[in-house]
Amino acid sequence: MEYIRKTTDIQIQEPTVVSLGKFDGFHLGHKLLLSQMLKKAREGLTPVMFTFDVPPKAIVSQEISGVLTTNEEKASVFAESGIRYLIEYPFTDAVRAMEPEDFLRMLVEKLHVKCVVAGKDFCFGHNRSGTYRTLLELGPKYGFEAIILDKKEYEHREISSTFIREEILAGHMERANLLLGYEYFVRGTVVHGRALGRTIGIPTINLLPPPEKLLPPFGVYVTQVRVIGETDLGCATCHRQREEGERQCEGATCLCGITNIGKKPTIEGVNPVGVETHIFNYQKELYDREVEIRFLNFLRKEQKFASVEALTEQVKKDMEAAKAYLAGYKRRRL
Repeated sequence: MEYIRKTTDIQIQEPTVVSLGKFDGFHLGHKLLLSQMLKKAREGLTPVMFTFDVPPKAIVSQEISGVLTTNEEKASVFAESGIRYLIEYPFTDAVRAMEPEDFLRMLVEKLHVKCVVAGKDFCFGHNRSGTYRTLLELGPKYGFEAIILDKKEYEHREISSTFIREEILAGHMERANLLLGYEYFVRGTVVHGRALGRTIGIPTINLLPPPEKLLPPFGVYVTQVRVIGETDLGCATCHRQREEGERQCEGATCLCGITNIGKKPTIEGVNPVGVETHIFNYQKELYDREVEIRFLNFLRKEQKFASVEALTEQVKKDMEAAKAYLAGYKRRRL
């Protein structure tokens, strides 16, 4: 996949099928668009995902909310999706002011668009005045086919980034993962902490999450860890057979553990919000390595303990609860 960003100077010569949007989380609704794009790719069109470097709503309405996937995480997900180009286009004042037809004309000229795939909630152009109907109306004029898909639903509600965000903020990780089609994750570089875990026999790895990343509520979670670039980790806790197409622990590319999100209230001092993970039966150093922490299930809220000894006893109970959960874990599917 070619990742194009930080430039408006784009020119793709081959005929393309394009889908446009924020693609925050790249959930099951987005995957409907992807499946249609890949179908058109088999007919000879080059699949292109077009998104902006910042969510337009954050600029236009000053609405700020945590993202399900950072730009870097989004690129890693798309790299495994089968698309040829991911375009992260600068959302400049000029782009913001474009009328819908001008925006479509620009896309056709830059991307050689022959097909646009969108959902019925798709809006674009100045003041979001362009809709899927605009695509249908202008397609013949600019020589592209518009394929409009109904939204995927769960329990009579459209699957959307907003829906998933609500579930994550409530700590409902199993439900959020069901809507995503994969385990919600945080990706980052392992940094040095206070090494308290080592002194009590429960070593941890620490991440400082990107400030724009949406985090689940402070607390302890059952998690899986993927070390980016490693293909043979040899998880000692989980040895299930891999299921075709799954991104889950298969005993080779994932490790199992527990993760605390929060500010470590039992530890003296002012601690930044961190993501701290103990990996079961794993002793190797991971400092400065990029890892992906996947959240499977919420265990308990973060709390302040009377002593480090009391904290240690609770963490051991958390470990046992997590291992019991993992023994029967299998990703739910819609």
